[in-house]
Amino acid sequence: PGDLVTIFTPDDTHCEIALAAVERGLHVLVTKPPVKTLEEHRQLLAAAREQGVLVAVEVHKRWDPIYADARDRIRKLGDFSFFTSYMSQPKGQLETFRHWAGKSSDISYYLNSHHVDFHAWAVRGMALPRRVTATASTGVATSPRFEIETEDTITLTAQWENANGNLGTAVYTASWIAPKSDVHSQQRFFYMGHEGEISVDQAHRGYSVTSDSDGYASANPLFMKYTPDPRGNFAGQGGYGYRSFEAFVEAVQAVGAGECNPEDLADRLATIEATQTMTAILEAGRRSLDDGGRPYEIEYGEAGEPLAVAGGS
Repeated sequence: PGDLVTIFTPDDTHCEIALAAVERGLHVLVTKPPVKTLEEHRQLLAAAREQGVLVAVEVHKRWDPIYADARDRIRKLGDFSFFTSYMSQPKGQLETFRHWAGKSSDISYYLNSHHVDFHAWAVRGMALPRRVTATASTGVATSPRFEIETEDTITLTAQWENANGNLGTAVYTASWIAPKSDVHSQQRFFYMGHEGEISVDQAHRGYSVTSDSDGYASANPLFMKYTPDPRGNFAGQGGYGYRSFEAFVEAVQAVGAGECNPEDLADRLATIEATQTMTAILEAGRRSLDDGGRPYEIEYGEAGEPLAVAGGS
């Protein structure tokens, strides 16, 4: 009890493993998506509260200095109006993940989770998602090259409602059939508020490298500096990919020292309490796809917490 565990396994195994850890008094950091359904999410939240342990989601974009700055600026741009994001990985990932692709999870859970969480974090307390509709593109994963029964690209369209009743629209797209390019993952978003807009190309930071051995690439040492220091030691401690773990470890130490309680950390970490909206949108999208594109509604309790995902009209 009091130790911590990190969980980076196929999506459909997260809940069982995390609950086993929580029930033994362990603090848990789980990769995104933390679980696949809002029911599982709330089950894990209840267990964490009962045991008094910290459960958080490893969403490293929250520690990217550009994304963090964009989030703070978004909150000063008035009502939410429009958000669109795109994230992709090359076709080779279908081979890498063939043992779980289309079986235990899909490309929306795997990649859309990044920007769905970022958007929900950016407008937390300002707007709520009400309805989600999903569409998909197919043909590459099911081709003779891969023979995997899963979607190539998934797009979620979410209707959001601002606190004053004004509506906003979000479109999240994820794909794993991109060609090989200068980056492993294309990732970008555009945000429009009533009083301004923001555009971020996370994959290209104005830093390119070309070598005989590796060809042309757009490097991003802000995520992780893989190049060792002059002594040959690891030097990536300043990267946001590292900081997302470090911040969790520091939080667990603070809880263990009695300096704070897990419920005090919702504004500092992607806690299991603060990430319910992400799971609700992702589940609604999957259910919409399975139901032929039928819209799914997100239902809320009096405290504004999502309680259930239900079929809409």
